Amino acid sequence: MTCKRCGTCCLAHLFAYVTPDDEARWKQEGRSDILEVVDAAATVWAGDRIVSRLDGQSAAACPFLIRHDDHCACGIYTTRPQVCRDFKPGSSRICPLWRGGAQSINGPADT
Repeated sequence: MTCKRCGTCCLAHLFAYVTPDDEARWKQEGRSDILEVVDAAATVWAGDRIVSRLDGQSAAACPFLIRHDDHCACGIYTTRPQVCRDFKPGSSRICPLWRGGAQSINGPADT
């Protein structure tokens, strides 16, 4: 399945899914720009949404999401977090390609 580059999956806030391995990779790569944004976000799970620890406001889209006229792109694509690397188009209900459970990460189910 081919990604439509709509950016919907990037509306799930990145910082909830950054792992220690992601942070270690960014440190090794010298990506202080990414680490500063991650540190500044200071987000926590509030039971039904992700919020800022600093002011309690709901966290929105990934700050590295770049919107173009007809598609979206990732500003840190080559070193994006593992959760983003593992995401397969259509594998989650958040994706517009989701087909109500008929889709698996291996492709469409035979019906």
